[in-house]
Amino acid sequence: MYLSAAILLFMVPAGRPDMVAFRFIKWVMEGTPITLYGDGTQARDFTYVDDIARGTIAALKPVGYEIFNLGRGDEPVTLNYMIQSIENLIGKKAQIDYRPFEKTDLQDTKADNSKAKELLGWKPDVRFDEGLKRAVEWYKQNNDWVKGIHV
Repeated sequence: MYLSAAILLFMVPAGRPDMVAFRFIKWVMEGTPITLYGDGTQARDFTYVDDIARGTIAALKPVGYEIFNLGRGDEPVTLNYMIQSIENLIGKKAQIDYRPFEKTDLQDTKADNSKAKELLGWKPDVRFDEGLKRAVEWYKQNNDWVKGIHV
């Protein structure tokens, strides 16, 4: 076995309904309040699924048993920025229900992908704004179908 990958949060059109990008897009589109724990300054390292897929394929390279982080690593994004970006892409203001910060949550996450870059020649190509734009476009094209998904 050549790969054990630690994947942080990722964005994908037709993504899992339990992931934050899918939820936030759906809630802004539908006018459902977003429950946000903390002030939104928490930062996450979002990685586009195509980059993860390329990294997984690159990990087939026979390098022995290694553990790779397949995450962007260079641009953690605050939840506030993500919500504002979704608002801009959709053209609709989010309703936000602020709650106290969860003490067990992390303020920031960021992948160290240096080993994947060095041993696999892998690096993520899709920046956050482009990945989010693709996810919102997919959601808009599939809005009738997505409306029936409970999150």
